[in-house]
Amino acid sequence: MQRRQFLQQTAAASALVGLSGLGLTSFTPATTKKITILHTNDVHSHIDAFGPDDGRNPNQGGVARRASLVESIRKENPNTLLLDAGDIFQGTPYFNYYGGELEFKLMSMLKYDVATIGNHDFDNSIEGLYAQLPHAKFDFVSANYDFSNTVMDTHVKPYRIIIKDGIKVGVFGLGIELNGLVEKRMYKETVYLDPTEATQEMTRILKEDEKCDLIICLSHLGYNYREPSQKISDLKLAKTTKDIDLIIGGHTHTFLKKPTVVKNSEGKNVLVNQVGCYGINLGKIDFYFDSDKNKAANGTSIIV
Repeated sequence: MQRRQFLQQTAAASALVGLSGLGLTSFTPATTKKITILHTNDVHSHIDAFGPDDGRNPNQGGVARRASLVESIRKENPNTLLLDAGDIFQGTPYFNYYGGELEFKLMSMLKYDVATIGNHDFDNSIEGLYAQLPHAKFDFVSANYDFSNTVMDTHVKPYRIIIKDGIKVGVFGLGIELNGLVEKRMYKETVYLDPTEATQEMTRILKEDEKCDLIICLSHLGYNYREPSQKISDLKLAKTTKDIDLIIGGHTHTFLKKPTVVKNSEGKNVLVNQVGCYGINLGKIDFYFDSDKNKAANGTSIIV
């Protein structure tokens, strides 16, 4: 199947979701702006594609194929962002040998815009993560990891703002509780802050102070946990907060064919998406803005 035909079919398979309580009839080609969000999560150092004899993922994944796919989508819509939700490191000998250098260099070549930090990104210690930062030509965001007393201080911002075609996009990051997942000596004095409280602060800043038209959370919290788990998941976060338009998740390696639609604390729609792991899929979500900057979206998961 030709890539263009595949993209058209997968995009058509996902329904247009109204955000901000608007009517979808307002979106006409002449007045609509389109912002495309591409995303990955939990790639875990999988540089090469899976081989043809792999039992689960034959001939899938690989950075080269992802690069080709991203390039074709950018040609269709230059107003495209490429984001990652963490756990870039750990999983193949490439990480064991190069310590993350190759992963960051390749992501830079793909022109990633923003990433957040997962628990496995501390697997070579916080000093190991810091040592690879010169190879990353993209920004890291985390609103609930306080790196003040670590070597990562000032190198990770709570959020980043990007403007595409006059649309102001705010992206902030969240990480999972490291205690119990990562040895203390690996993350040192990194302080974990409550993700719900961090989100409330971030959405207030991005919505009210920065006047963002689109707010995206890059989350490494996990998609969902069985009750009565006290863990904050992406679904729980979406339900209990406001003003987030899209949560791009990681950590739980959850394969979603299209974003989950969740009602937030004000009864408005939030999209929650995650595309599994190992670079097998690329998430693609198109946001449409009318002349009043009301918005709607559709999304899908593309097999690489």
